[in-house]
Amino acid sequence: MAENVAQELWEEEDTQKDKFLTFVLGNEFYGIEIRYVTEIVGMQPITEVPELPDYIRGIINLRGKIIPVMDVRLRFRKPFREYNDRTCIIVVDIGDISIGLIIDSVSEVLSIPGGDIVAPPEVSKGSGNKFIKGIGKVGGDVKLILDCDKLLNDEETENLSNL
Repeated sequence: MAENVAQELWEEEDTQKDKFLTFVLGNEFYGIEIRYVTEIVGMQPITEVPELPDYIRGIINLRGKIIPVMDVRLRFRKPFREYNDRTCIIVVDIGDISIGLIIDSVSEVLSIPGGDIVAPPEVSKGSGNKFIKGIGKVGGDVKLILDCDKLLNDEETENLSNL
């Protein structure tokens, strides 16, 4: 019996291997490993919480669960853009917390084999592309693969888990 459960878990994990949910911010396409994604929801009423960084827009109540929401545009130091009917929230699990990522629009789920993902270029020492884990080559296009574990630092994770 334990062998069957282990086999099912392995198969489930294998079906998520090399799968990425792609989304749009402005003119750029991003990908996030599907294993982080819990669900995608439309925009919800957001309750502001004082003393959070500006890119944490506040919290939403998603079926009784309180989830902090981050505007990914603001996190990446892009200009704020008014939300519209294409704007949505990707709910992801990062470590022990769930967080909503506000993005311009969802694109599709793609398979990007590991061999088609290259490391981001080193632009400068220290800073640079700390949120980008890799660059996925899909046909003639590129998708910037997010490193979910680096979207929040330890202090931010602790502050948000106390909400």
